[in-house]
Amino acid sequence: MANPVRIEPVRVGFVGVGVIAETHLAVLAERPDVQLEFTVDPRPAAAVEFRGRRPPHHGDLARALDEHRPDLVVIATPTETHAELTELTLLRSTGRILVEKPLVHDRGSLAALRDLDGKADVCGRVFTAHHFAFSPEVDWAAELIAAHPEWGPVTTITSAFYDPYVLRRAEAFATYVSSWMDSGVNQLSMLTRFVELTGLTSARQTDGGASAWCTVGFRSRGEIGSARLRSSWLTGSSSKESNLVLGRSGVEVWIDHTAMTGFAAREGELLASFGTDGRTGRKVAHYRPLYASLLSDRPDPVLGFDATATITAIHHTVL
Repeated sequence: MANPVRIEPVRVGFVGVGVIAETHLAVLAERPDVQLEFTVDPRPAAAVEFRGRRPPHHGDLARALDEHRPDLVVIATPTETHAELTELTLLRSTGRILVEKPLVHDRGSLAALRDLDGKADVCGRVFTAHHFAFSPEVDWAAELIAAHPEWGPVTTITSAFYDPYVLRRAEAFATYVSSWMDSGVNQLSMLTRFVELTGLTSARQTDGGASAWCTVGFRSRGEIGSARLRSSWLTGSSSKESNLVLGRSGVEVWIDHTAMTGFAAREGELLASFGTDGRTGRKVAHYRPLYASLLSDRPDPVLGFDATATITAIHHTVL
């Protein structure tokens, strides 16, 4: 009898052991097919335990890549470092790279990464953690709309993302830059599950950048539509909702990203509904399916470099 094929675990290197790393590492620890090969952070105290052991910790990514051969490198550092660290990883390793969103902080950095495609497989190896696109209520709504072509195209989308950063004003700007820079990536990546984005059509930032109102054009089933995107930090608690209108049929799909719930209705008729039991935290509920997709043979296109290029171009358009 032939010996069974031994499947080697995916060797992961993790760069930037901050707050967001906690969610990544918690989800990775659930997967028996993953081994944490090393961590990188300039702070020695940032070394972490993973399934009861402490992997090698390095203060420098170049040195880590010289000593290890990861299958996947996760970059969860401040945005302004993403491009440099991604380039370094592309040129000194052969595995996939997952970068926390946004991939880059300007369009020039994106172009510089694209120019490396002749030296390294940028489009095949670089992925962006557009985690909102994997939220359970988004997945439910996307599958529901896809299953009902008779409802026609999505014609209008309204999305409002509020975060309670008003009391952290200086810290919020230092960390997230503005509400549009912070929430815009999540809103745009979420929209790619439903429509084909075509471009920013208007943008207005107010409250010193703490609030924004932007509109984005899209195509849905061959027709043109418009998305209205509101983001703001002027609130006492988190609240994120989106409403998709399929104007031909009169169907509306409401999704609550905070509660991870949704429903579809037409006038007085409830067509479908979705809820969760609340046992899984929102971030974990996003990253579980994200990693399931990333570690598969065919990662979802929303994670890919081409989707990132479209989102980045819209996100950084100056009107």
